[in-house]
Amino acid sequence: MKDSQILSAFQDLPAQAPAPRPGPALVFDACHVGVILRAVLFVETVMSVGAMFGAVGAIDWLLRVSVLSGAALPATLAWLIVACSLKKLLARLAPAAQQIFGMVLGALAGLYGCALMTLVGFTVGSPWVASAFAGMLLAAALVAALALRAKGRMPADTAARLSELQARIRPHFLFNTLNSAIALVREDPARAEALLEDLSELFRHALMEPGESVTLAEEIALARRYLDIEQVRFGERLQVEWALDPLAGSARVPALMLQPLVENAVKHGVEPSAAGAQVKISTQRRSGTVVIKVTNTVPAGQGRRGHGVAQDNVRDRLRLLHDVQGQFQALLKDGIYQVRVEVPA
Repeated sequence: MKDSQILSAFQDLPAQAPAPRPGPALVFDACHVGVILRAVLFVETVMSVGAMFGAVGAIDWLLRVSVLSGAALPATLAWLIVACSLKKLLARLAPAAQQIFGMVLGALAGLYGCALMTLVGFTVGSPWVASAFAGMLLAAALVAALALRAKGRMPADTAARLSELQARIRPHFLFNTLNSAIALVREDPARAEALLEDLSELFRHALMEPGESVTLAEEIALARRYLDIEQVRFGERLQVEWALDPLAGSARVPALMLQPLVENAVKHGVEPSAAGAQVKISTQRRSGTVVIKVTNTVPAGQGRRGHGVAQDNVRDRLRLLHDVQGQFQALLKDGIYQVRVEVPA
């Protein structure tokens, strides 16, 4: 099944050992592109507003903004670089200690900015104390915002676990799987055993406490087990195609991200069609980006139905994990439905 033109705004894009679970969660993580952009914009906005005090006219205001930006921008970038470089060490500290470290680092960044202004002669008297306190307050605001963002992961992850657990134990899914296994016990005991093992693995993943992220290779392995179960149920009606890039398997994605998308493809593509449907899962790594696509054919005369809860959940958790670097697109075109996910490599 050709899926390269489904989302025309974008270009087309072996199992690996599971990566270790991440350590204690950071109160603030400064290593995301979106965080860097927002931090710089926030500090520049504060400097621009502060420059209004005492400014005489627009020209004077622009001169004040340029002077303050010349000190604030390097100081902000220094704060972000140090916080990102020490994230593994910070993760070992208690949340309160991490917040204090961020504020102290902000004070040092403020002193650094003041030193820059002093060196170039922009200030007559060096406001060391004021610069330190300004840096501390700005850092406290950034840390608080990032801490709230980190807490936002908790309800999304909880909803994901409940949603996936409910999907796994849907009565008709469970009964159909068990009936398929019973039918295979005498005809093909080995296949029946493999089917029950796949079902057990799905339940194990639904009941376990997932980390913030897993590797794409882990998600693919789980999706394979789900499709193996459904293959027994639907037989030739379910036509699965895999197009996997071995270099993409190490990308980090939200836990339980791929399986709900594959389940949707089966539910909306295969179940309503007497002739069955095609489901294609593809991954590709391009430079610093990994593209994941789940594509399925849709029965003629039927649009994509459903409330979109699973997709909304995946989209929200993707945004929390990768911020602006995580992209999610979905489109129905000419009887083919495609979900396209983009994550950092």
